[in-house]
Amino acid sequence: MSVQSPRQYAAPPAIARWLALAGWIGLLLGLGTGMGVLFGPDDWFATLFKPTWNPPGWVFAPVWTTLYVLMAVALWLVRREPAVEPRLRRQAQALFALQFALNLAWTPLFFGLHSPRLAFIEICVLWIAVLATATSFGRIRALAGYLLVPYALWVSFALILNGTIWLMNA
Repeated sequence: MSVQSPRQYAAPPAIARWLALAGWIGLLLGLGTGMGVLFGPDDWFATLFKPTWNPPGWVFAPVWTTLYVLMAVALWLVRREPAVEPRLRRQAQALFALQFALNLAWTPLFFGLHSPRLAFIEICVLWIAVLATATSFGRIRALAGYLLVPYALWVSFALILNGTIWLMNA
């Protein structure tokens, strides 16, 4: 399959591009926030032993809002990159969908099932998926890959925190 040259690519009108970006931001924020509302910290979580470096609860909303916006922008950039092999774009989008599904799954595993152990196993897989997605995105558009670096760093921190909480409460 041939790749269209940039001259052959007819860009959608600017308003359509910005509406698509707003749609991706709204979708990712809505799903992520919705999962947090359905399976947020409860009395069980309050009883867990946590390390002294556990962030206060108010940190999570602005961090995740920022990360979901960065993810949406990265996905939007990959989806609109004209000079890319369609197979590479499909692969990158499939990795994104996988990591996002894993992202959404962590909350009900930890808070819903009250299982730090199961959530730790899941977040290890999520971490690999985030790195694979960032690498795949970076091959298509460097900026899209770089936009996922803060997410990869936060998931790295969350993996260590999750593992520590699991061990402290085993």
